[in-house]
Amino acid sequence: MAQSQATAPGSLIQPDAYRGLTADRRAHALGDMLTVVVVETAHASVSANTDGSHDLKLSAQARTPRGTYPYGFGMGGSDQGEGLTSRAGTLQAQLAVRVTEVGPDGLLHVRGEQSVIINGEQQRIALSGLVREEDILASNLIPSNRIGDAQIEFTGQGDVSEAQRHGAIYRFMKWLRLL
Repeated sequence: MAQSQATAPGSLIQPDAYRGLTADRRAHALGDMLTVVVVETAHASVSANTDGSHDLKLSAQARTPRGTYPYGFGMGGSDQGEGLTSRAGTLQAQLAVRVTEVGPDGLLHVRGEQSVIINGEQQRIALSGLVREEDILASNLIPSNRIGDAQIEFTGQGDVSEAQRHGAIYRFMKWLRLL
């Protein structure tokens, strides 16, 4: 039995790597490639309001044979504050990734990255995560929201990215909370 699975001398077929013409072409083994369709949208906002007032009044009286003398001391103050933080982001891309490991539970560990240079600006997208074979579509595509423990990184380098960075003086003033 074991000999029938071994490659016969002169045979062109290797049983361990053979896939029939009608076999499923989805990624399933170490080194296989699949395409990730990245469609990520994130929106977040936080707001806070504070309103407070404080009053302190001290009073005293002094009596003398000539009469009563009232003394008083008072302080008051109020605080009001309002803050709003909002952030939104959208990322759409397609990225080819490679199966780097097949876990004992059948999960495929995938990893890939792609760099594109547009008008001197280099953009890099990297992705890694865990994929279940049943989540891979028949066309060997997987949506990014079906990747477990997904880590998606999108970065850029060039004139546009550098223009977005704050200068050292601005960062120092922000650290001192003066801005």
